[in-house]
Amino acid sequence: MTKDVLITISGSQVTDGENSDVEMIIAGTYYLKNGKHYVTYEEVMEGYGGVVRNTIKIQPDSMDIIKTGQTNVHMTFEKHKKRLTCYATPIGGLMVGLDTKNILVDEKEDSLMVKVEYSLDINYQHISECSIIVDIQSRSSAHMKLLDP
Repeated sequence: MTKDVLITISGSQVTDGENSDVEMIIAGTYYLKNGKHYVTYEEVMEGYGGVVRNTIKIQPDSMDIIKTGQTNVHMTFEKHKKRLTCYATPIGGLMVGLDTKNILVDEKEDSLMVKVEYSLDINYQHISECSIIVDIQSRSSAHMKLLDP
């Protein structure tokens, strides 16, 4: 995989039978260190005027998402494990529980895809069942499809 990548992050959340989906496509930087995949990118927080620096670390059985800046959190997804973390935002902190049900990593020459299924708790209350897909592709060979809403 090349250093310059396009990252597609798709998320789905089911709360009380209602499904909500989000998707983001952003340019980032990829590197491999000690057998672990790393992707970094920056995003702008609308309404707060700040930048959030993101690092995603991928291993065969886990994924970490680390955000620093306007928000701060280190979320760890490990199959069959529940992790608690404090999510600091400009409007206050939240205790977030991530109970990972499944994680699949698909590595190819010019792409890397991770799918995580998990339960989300906020302040010790079950909120929803979620999934996230992180699709990383070398920028030079990326095949992006934009879907109609």
